[in-house]
Amino acid sequence: MTNGWGLNIAVEDVKNYLRFLAETGCTGFDCDNQSLDIIEGWGKGQAFKSETLEEIHADLGDCNRCSLSKNRNNIVFGEGDSSARLVFVAEGPGSEEDKTGKPFVGAAGKLLTKIIQAIKLTRSQVYICNIIKCRPPNNRNPEPDEIKICFPFLERQIVAINPEFICALGSFAAQTLLNTKTSVSKLRGKFHNYKGIKLLATYHPAYLLRNPDKKRDVWEDMKKLMHEMGE
Repeated sequence: MTNGWGLNIAVEDVKNYLRFLAETGCTGFDCDNQSLDIIEGWGKGQAFKSETLEEIHADLGDCNRCSLSKNRNNIVFGEGDSSARLVFVAEGPGSEEDKTGKPFVGAAGKLLTKIIQAIKLTRSQVYICNIIKCRPPNNRNPEPDEIKICFPFLERQIVAINPEFICALGSFAAQTLLNTKTSVSKLRGKFHNYKGIKLLATYHPAYLLRNPDKKRDVWEDMKKLMHEMGE
C-alpha cells in the first residue's frame, strides 16, 4: 500500500509532468490552476472530479490547433448518451458530417444506424465519435501531427463517458486506440483492452458499402458484442 508521503510525491510528479507537456506545446488537456487543484486533491483523499462532455467541448472551442481547421465547415465533436455503456469510434468526419456537424449522417451513417438497431439499441443509447473532429481534405487519412493534437480530446471524452465497451470502426480507429499497426481484419473477432474498457474492432460501415460480402463478418462481431453486453 502506498503511504501518504509516497502519494504526495506521485501527485507532485503528475503536476510537474503536466506543466512540462504544456510548456512543450502539447494540447488536448487542461493545465490551468483549477485542474492542478483537482490533482492536488488526490493527495488529500478528495474524490476525483471527472470532466463533463460539455466542459471538454467548451475547451475544444472553435478549434484551430491544426491545419484541418482551415478547410472544415463544422467540428464534429460526437453525439449520443453521455453515460453510454457502448461508444462507437471511427476515423473522422466525411463530407456530410462536415456539413452538419453530426457524426455518421451519410450513407455509412444509415448503415451504422441499422447495425445499432440490430444489436437492440438506438443511436440515442450509444455514443458516436471519431479519432479526429475535422474532415481531412479529400477524406485522406489524418496526419500524425493532427492525431497528436486531436486524439487527447477523444481520450477525455471516453473518460467522461466511462463506457464498458468500445467498438472501433475500421483499421484507423482500432490501430490508434490500441497503439498497433495490426489490420482490423486481424484485430476483429475478439475483445481487446483499452485502459480497462473492453474494445471490439470491426469493419467501418463505409467499407461495408464497398464490400458487402464483409457484412456477415460484422454481424458475427456484433453477436459477440451483444453476448458480452448481456443483450
